[in-house]
Order: sequence, then C-alpha cells, then structure tokens
Amino acid sequence: MRGPSESFPLDEASIHSALAAAPKDDPVRVREILAKAREMKGLADQDLPPLMAAQDPALLQEIFNTARWVKDQIYGNRIVMFAPLYVSNLCANECLYCAFRASNRELKRRALTQAEIAAEVDCLLSQGHKRLVLVAGEAYPKEGLDYILSAIRTVYSVRRGDENIRRVNVNIAPLDVPDFKRLKDTEIGTYQLFQETYHRETYAQMHQRGVKADFDWRLGCMDRAMQAGIDDVGIGALFGLYDWRFELLATLHHARHLEDRFGCGPHTISVPRIEPAEGSETSEHPPHAVKDEDFWKLIAILRLAVPYTGLILSTRERPEVRSIALQLGISQISAGSRTNPGGYEEDIEGGAQFSLGDHRSLDEVVRDLAETGFIPSFCTSCYRMGRTGVDFMDLAKPGEIKAHCHPNALSTLQEFVEDHASPETRLAAERLIAADLAQLDPRIRAQSERMVAQVKEGARDVFC
Repeated sequence: MRGPSESFPLDEASIHSALAAAPKDDPVRVREILAKAREMKGLADQDLPPLMAAQDPALLQEIFNTARWVKDQIYGNRIVMFAPLYVSNLCANECLYCAFRASNRELKRRALTQAEIAAEVDCLLSQGHKRLVLVAGEAYPKEGLDYILSAIRTVYSVRRGDENIRRVNVNIAPLDVPDFKRLKDTEIGTYQLFQETYHRETYAQMHQRGVKADFDWRLGCMDRAMQAGIDDVGIGALFGLYDWRFELLATLHHARHLEDRFGCGPHTISVPRIEPAEGSETSEHPPHAVKDEDFWKLIAILRLAVPYTGLILSTRERPEVRSIALQLGISQISAGSRTNPGGYEEDIEGGAQFSLGDHRSLDEVVRDLAETGFIPSFCTSCYRMGRTGVDFMDLAKPGEIKAHCHPNALSTLQEFVEDHASPETRLAAERLIAADLAQLDPRIRAQSERMVAQVKEGARDVFC
C-alpha cells in the first residue's frame, strides 16, 4: 500500500534566480569554470548558468573540448551498450506526451507472457546483447508487481548456447520501500526512473490522471529505493517539457540531495528528448523543444558538473546527433532498440512508446563506434563484483576503476567479435582492439591481452 507522499525540498525560486542572473558570453568566467571542471570534482550551482548562457562558437568549442577531456580521463574511450526490453504497454496514467497514456485508444495494448518475454530475450542474445533495461507501462496484469519480478527472473533464466543476459536494469513505476526490497532481491542492476519534469506546474499540466499525477510521490522515489538498499539508481528529465536549463539544474539538485543523504549520487543520468508518439499531439509539438545545439551543450555541461556519473543516450536520437553527443561525455547508449512489447521477435514497431531516431542494428552501431575510436563495452562485472554505489565511486574518483573497466571492455568486445560480428564489423573491431592495446599502460595492457586471448581461445564472460 502506498504511503504518504514525500520528496526532497526542490527550491524552484533559487533555480530561476540563478538562471536570470547569468550574463551571455562571459569568456573570463567561463574559462574559470572550465579550469575548475578539469579538477574533476564537479561544479556548483553558480557555475552552470554562465556555461548555459554561452553562445560564442569559439567559447562553446572550449566547453565541448573540456567535456571530452573530462570524459576521457574518467571513462576513456569506452561506451557501454544495452537494449531496452519492453514487457508491457499497459498504463493507468494520463501523460500527454506518451503513447502509452490510458486514454490513447489508437494504441494496441499488450503485456507479454513469460514465454513471450523469453522469446524476446533470445532475440536480443542472438544480436549479442548482454545488458538490458526492463521497461513497463505504469500498470501491470493481475499479478501486479509479481509480474515484473517474474519477468526479471525469466530474463536471467534464458540461455542461448553459452550466452545469457548478465545484468537487468529496471525502469518501472515508483514503489514503496517494502516493494523496492522485493525488487532488489531479484538482483537487478540499476533502478531507473525519470521525473520527466522538475517544474511542478508543468508536471501537473502534463500528468493529468493516475498515480503519476502525484509529483512528490515520484520525486521521492529514489529516496525510497536507496532506503531499500538499491545503491545504483538512475535519474533524468524528459527534455522538451520545460526550459532545459531549469531541468538541468534541478536534476543536479536531485543528484546532490541523494549524495548528501546516502553518500552516493545517481549511478546514471539519462538525457531523453521528446520524440513523436502515436496519438500524442503534445509529442509532435513539444512545449519547450530543445534544438540540437542546446542538446549537445546540456550534455557537455552535465559531464563537467557530475564527472563520475554515467550519462545515457537512447535511440530516440538520430545517428548524427548521437555521433556528436558521444564526443561530449555520453558513456552509455542503446542500440538495435524496440520500444514496443514483442518488437524484437516480431520485428515490428507498432504499439511503441515513442518514435526511434536511430534504426541501425547493434552490429552496425558497434562497427560505427569502432571505426570512430570508441570501444563498445558489454561489461557487467561491476555489479557481480560488488563495485556499486559508494564502492564504485571510491574506485572511480581516484581513477582506479580503469584498471577493471578497460580490460573488461576489450574482452567483451572480443566476445562480440567471435560470436556475432559481421565480417565488416569484425575487421573494424579487431583493428581497434589492436590499436588500443598498443597504447595502454603496460600493467593494464598485460591484463587486457591475457583476457582477450582467453576469449579467442573459447572462454566467455572473462572479467576482472
């Protein structure tokens, strides 16, 4: 049963005041902030508005260059790969921008059976995926939460030869603390939930009915999840509902609140933009549409403000937008996605939550990343080695996590090469692996070479 609504005290007035005070194009102040960002300790509230206000192309390039430098120092050239698995589009809420909303009679509703979920997982394994985020509309079949818990267990149970999904992240409706404990017991990775908009008035306009209409219940969700022992959580705003600058500052307030209260902020922040959705006029004409140039700017600012947080970009975005975003701080991307239940096995897009911008297969995305110098990583070892929450940050902040992440990225890419890559992708990936090994620190290189060799000799799921 749902308890009383509670959330962290988001101060909208202070955010608006900070944004109003920022001058446009203040090169001296911006460069001071960029020098501070290079210390990789994050940025304060007052540092962000001058970066947001910058318009001069040369100054923007300095911001972008610094964001790329910070990302390279912490994450290197690794990009974590995943796919969404939509198990249901049933929903009891009325979110004006979403195809899943309850009043949308144009959408074909479906909740997958456990057998159908297993078939979807088999399709994803056949592509080479090892990490999924399980997604459902905010209503479930008659089993309630047990439907989701069964779905998670089903995902983990599927085997395709020697292959299996090694980590399931989850994006489902907010829960109370006892139910979050039940969710944790299924051994999920990260729990994701997006506030959509942190602007209370806009939130009320966009969420007109259903449990989701309660702003505070949703805003307090991550507190309850972390109280239940889920130490890796992912937050985000849906850019386009309100001023992106406000949403960005509010997201960082949320992250700071979690760090102050629990000793660790969000493991990931996602940056979805509104995309057209079946039966939604609002999605076709977002009230605060974010142009590409501002979208790239907000990604760069996020990387500077929360340097150790994973930044996630989905297939909502077109390939050309994703290509530039990868240069600015993104560390995780989805590929080969479907946002409708049953979409992988049936190879259809009807009943989807929103329109995709990137329709490329996983193989094509892996090849593109390799050709541009990024290592597609299918690693899930941190979850299984207990490197989560505070423990992950204790390794990330002094730079020690690289000794694990880089070898794991290379070994999992080699695994993809051996089992799933097309000839063109194999060639691009093997060139990348060879070039990357050649420039590694000798200690990390030796470990990486051993692990890659093990995979070539037939070993799988090799990690450190």
